Amino acid sequence: MQIFIDTADIDEIKEAQSLGVLDGVTTNPSLVAKTGKPFEACIKEILEVVPGPVSVEVVATDHDGMVAEAKTFASWADNVVVKVPIIREGLKAIKTLSDEGIKVNVTLCFSPMQALLAAKAGAAYISPFVGRLDDISTDGMELIQQVVDIYGNYAYDTEVLVASVRNPLHVVASALMGADVCTLPLKVIDQLLKHPLTDKGLEAFLADWEKVEKG
Repeated sequence: MQIFIDTADIDEIKEAQSLGVLDGVTTNPSLVAKTGKPFEACIKEILEVVPGPVSVEVVATDHDGMVAEAKTFASWADNVVVKVPIIREGLKAIKTLSDEGIKVNVTLCFSPMQALLAAKAGAAYISPFVGRLDDISTDGMELIQQVVDIYGNYAYDTEVLVASVRNPLHVVASALMGADVCTLPLKVIDQLLKHPLTDKGLEAFLADWEKVEKG
């Protein structure tokens, strides 16, 4: 399973890269706004340091506007993936862009039928938002299983990118279900490393080594 970081903060991205496990980056307008940087400058800074897929989201809500923004973003680097919301005009834009060879990450997916339509339109990635479903007392991971199963039934090439991940349990479940990608905030990436027995074991090893050193 690929691991993406969900941020537009260049320092967080570099920290995740230093761990040697980062495959790509997802951004959205809210994440870019948090950086306080101009949109284009922020994205281009990320593209300079990330060789893997970098998702950049359109803000237009009509077909022509989405396509125009997407073409601009795609001109910035070969690894740009354009994020498009799964709305009626978005579905049209997904088809247009995929036909032109521009990779699309379909965002704001909350149902298996939205995911099916996105795949049929040629999406490179589908991003079901599991945490937001959990927030309204719905099992977000059930949606991931449904999408993985549906795509498997018909051999769609669209990759399942688990988004709105809130904790390591989401990551474990995604891997067991066979999702292609999880996009995580840095906090959750750090949590994947944590286990109290690891810390306890290391503490014991170092204490014993200090005894050996002292003879």
